[in-house]
Amino acid sequence: MGIPARAGIGLKPQHYSEILERRPALGFFEIHAENYMGAGGLPHHYLSRIRENYPVSLHGVGLSIGADDPLDRDHLKRLRQLVERYEPGLFSEHLAWSTHEGVYFNDLLPLPYTKATLARVCDHIDEAQDAVGRTMLLENPSTYLAFEESEMSEIDFLKDVARRSGCGLLLDVNNVFVSGSNHNHDPQAYLDAFPIERVGEIHLAGHDLRIDDAGAALIIDAHGSPVIDSVWALFVHAVARAGPVPTMIERDANVPPFDDLAKEAARADAVLAAEQDRRKHGIRAA
Repeated sequence: MGIPARAGIGLKPQHYSEILERRPALGFFEIHAENYMGAGGLPHHYLSRIRENYPVSLHGVGLSIGADDPLDRDHLKRLRQLVERYEPGLFSEHLAWSTHEGVYFNDLLPLPYTKATLARVCDHIDEAQDAVGRTMLLENPSTYLAFEESEMSEIDFLKDVARRSGCGLLLDVNNVFVSGSNHNHDPQAYLDAFPIERVGEIHLAGHDLRIDDAGAALIIDAHGSPVIDSVWALFVHAVARAGPVPTMIERDANVPPFDDLAKEAARADAVLAAEQDRRKHGIRAA
């Protein structure tokens, strides 16, 4: 079952029963792959029932695409089993690394944008796509530092990865805002340069403002609060470029009542529908 060009939300255990009882009018649900890698239990019981009524998108957080280490073949095998079991409409991962010499970190860590990193990431994507049997969408990162050894921009790196590996891209609009704020870059200019033709899904999320040890403001991609108006404005701009694509509201901390997330999804749906109507009538974006 494919993913419609509508809004969905991340599937959370707190909402399993309510979703089954109410059958809300959502485009899809997205699951974190690592939460369903066990053979059975309540997570699979509920996901199987929800999957009967909704398409799902599979979003991985632990493949460590950018690591120096080889990809974990057992992890790839479990991903393949999930794909075969639930037939997700989309499969995505992060441009990041989270493993080193058998040690797993609870963070999605950044990469220098070098030719050597590019080759490694493309090799890993090729291996993952072959193992899982699906085209991967690679998510642009939220970053808090820049590497002196980088040889190209993030945009050029993503363009080359997509061109060489054949993968698609997951455009996380909140990550664009976070990175732009932290590095004093224009997030709209980033979106204008983004290889929009490769975008197969969009993510929207909230973030936190913190103060570092030097007293400077730092924006953290925390997924624990509603999407702010500045990110909504960037989303409108992104959709005007990309057209309507599946869009997911992320909330991984401070998970609110289901209706709060459904309202954000409805707001995203309205943006997607407006763009669809604009294109239907041949109206140019402002």
